[in-house]
Amino acid sequence: MYNIGDKIVYPMYGAGVIEAIEERIVLGKKQSYYVMKMTLTGEMTVMIPMDNCDEIGVRVVIDKKEGAKVLEEFRKMPVFENDNWNKRHRENMQKIKTGDIYQVLGVVKELMYRDKSKGLSTSERKMLNNAKQIMISELVLSAVAEKNDIESIMNDTVDELFEA
Repeated sequence: MYNIGDKIVYPMYGAGVIEAIEERIVLGKKQSYYVMKMTLTGEMTVMIPMDNCDEIGVRVVIDKKEGAKVLEEFRKMPVFENDNWNKRHRENMQKIKTGDIYQVLGVVKELMYRDKSKGLSTSERKMLNNAKQIMISELVLSAVAEKNDIESIMNDTVDELFEA
């Protein structure tokens, strides 16, 4: 159970802060919801059914120390290229759905690398933007760095792969 003010991650959407807990009647059934304001968009609010949090994979945002580990892992993580678009897309989607920041990290790095080396399809570009938003929103809430600094680290890391 989370409380108002808690920083949480909602897989497939990203991190935010619980602003309220509300009850709504949906399909004739009374349910309680966390009302979460998304970090990066600022204007988007998501309602998460309290009963489904474990099933969905909602979790607490990582702390600053773990956030620093995530950025270091991004720098060290090798890139594996898979030329089979269907398989790559399916695997990346599964990784994002886990809500595990390290899984999302791999998707971001591989798609950033692929974008720079070969370009991305429209759906992969959308996936990259979504995965970046998920990852950056959590890192910002972990207070490890500001959004622009995180993006710079990510871009510099991928650029270095082409300079080596």
